[in-house]
Amino acid sequence: MGLLAPSWAGSEVAAVTGDAGYLRALLDAEVALTRAQAALGLAPERAAAAVTAAAAEPHRHDPRTLARRARAAGNPVVPLVADLTAAVADRDAEAAAYVHRGATSQDILDTATMLVCARALDTVLADLTRTADALRRTAVAHRDTPMAGRTLTQHAVPTTFGLKAAGWRSLVLDARERLASVRAGLPVQLGGAAGTMAAFHAYAEAEGGPVPAAGLGGRLLARYAAETGLAEPALPWHTLRTPVADLAGALAFTAGALGKLAADVLTLSRTELGELSEGSGGGSSAMPHKANPVRATLIAAAARQVPGLAAVLYGSLAAEDERPAGAWHAEWQPLREALRLVGGAARDAAELTAELRVHPHRMRQNLDATGGLVVTERLVAALTALTGRDEAR
Repeated sequence: MGLLAPSWAGSEVAAVTGDAGYLRALLDAEVALTRAQAALGLAPERAAAAVTAAAAEPHRHDPRTLARRARAAGNPVVPLVADLTAAVADRDAEAAAYVHRGATSQDILDTATMLVCARALDTVLADLTRTADALRRTAVAHRDTPMAGRTLTQHAVPTTFGLKAAGWRSLVLDARERLASVRAGLPVQLGGAAGTMAAFHAYAEAEGGPVPAAGLGGRLLARYAAETGLAEPALPWHTLRTPVADLAGALAFTAGALGKLAADVLTLSRTELGELSEGSGGGSSAMPHKANPVRATLIAAAARQVPGLAAVLYGSLAAEDERPAGAWHAEWQPLREALRLVGGAARDAAELTAELRVHPHRMRQNLDATGGLVVTERLVAALTALTGRDEAR
């Protein structure tokens, strides 16, 4: 529920990536597989209809029970297939034979994971667009608002708050571009037991149906991708984890980009600086005078966690054989948590930038704190021609 994760609690991404959301995606993956086979004549239309109807009954598939039963096989697909098969059999005994036909557990779980990622990223991308729009307005409004530029914590030379806001926006746009590229390429997974799709050919040949064997795997993969709305991969990627690694990198970059914004807001909203404040700061349980920069705090917390989660996902690239023992399993929770943290950070960034309060008078006061020494770089440049650089300094 997010009791210890207020950064993503109650967000749209939290709902999409929750157990109920994952269960929905698993069922969608199974439905799409049967529908794809029916479209190619590898399964009767009534089987696709029965699987679709049975998957629409969420009360037949309890996430808590599935989680406990998943221990026996190491993943939740095995007990889910058993339950879905029973639900289909209640409708049409013959149709039950076409549930999960030819697939392996990783086909369904990987496909469901990509569906979850796609649904989560759609929300994140929308929030990043809102953030970029708000920062554009801020940059335009404050293009001539002077403030002290700071390097290594000290006053350096004058800058403008508009330039700082434009820099934040540039990072947000970079993050959005990376995530949009990854989102467009999220692939379906379908390879069967060892990535050869052999079972699909075997069923087609055994039944002697009208479907020609030549090119069957490619046609089925394309149809499955169309049914799910995901991209069609060149190969089954059971141990070729490029899609997950690319997503990990994009999520880590996004967390860091939003973290940069948050770090600046946290610094500039210190009481002794007072150049920025959140539109609706958070209260303190002990000190009634405080208005804490809560959104920036939560974004900063996410930025510190996501790189570590991405490291686990990168580590899972080293997956042995045609199906890995452990590397694949290690991805599930870190990927979900990374999606949640970035989703929460994007939501908080959109709210933060929409309500950010800028205090130009404090920026000017702080700019004057050194009595004009903040412009010594320019003075040295002007005096060097008269006195030489060392004397000018």
